[in-house]
Amino acid sequence: MPYTPIIGTLGYVLSPDGDKVLLIHRNARPEDAHLGKYNGLGGKMQPEEDVASCMRREIREEAAIECVEMRLRGTISWPGFGPKGEDWLGFIFRIDRFTGVPLERNPEGTLSWVPVQDIMGLPLWDGDRHFLPLVFDADPRVFHGVMPYAHGLAVSWSFTRI
Repeated sequence: MPYTPIIGTLGYVLSPDGDKVLLIHRNARPEDAHLGKYNGLGGKMQPEEDVASCMRREIREEAAIECVEMRLRGTISWPGFGPKGEDWLGFIFRIDRFTGVPLERNPEGTLSWVPVQDIMGLPLWDGDRHFLPLVFDADPRVFHGVMPYAHGLAVSWSFTRI
């Protein structure tokens, strides 16, 4: 069977001092598969977009800010991640500079600035705990990972950096 993933972006917006990250607490829709979890901002790529344009659009739609400086930190293949077992391919960005004032909430939930050092103590997808340190570390190399999911849980994690 061919690999035909849903392509998406996931962005982590840093505060101007680099100590905090803007996260969404998915607490607005009871039917949300992400309900109760904290996450970066992002979503599905549209056919006419490249991944950088998708990331900029998603940040604009979800937080009402404009990306000025962003870095691709990695890619992750998530086979079986979707609610019906769909495969996802994600492009993970860190947004180091932006303009505007972020929204306090959007239709998905509450936006808040969280100290980077406190992220791992939040309710996250279990799999996020594997790659989030790579988003914020000082290694300039991009990571490329695969994290298969089964029954809503990550079953393994591997990555390379180049």
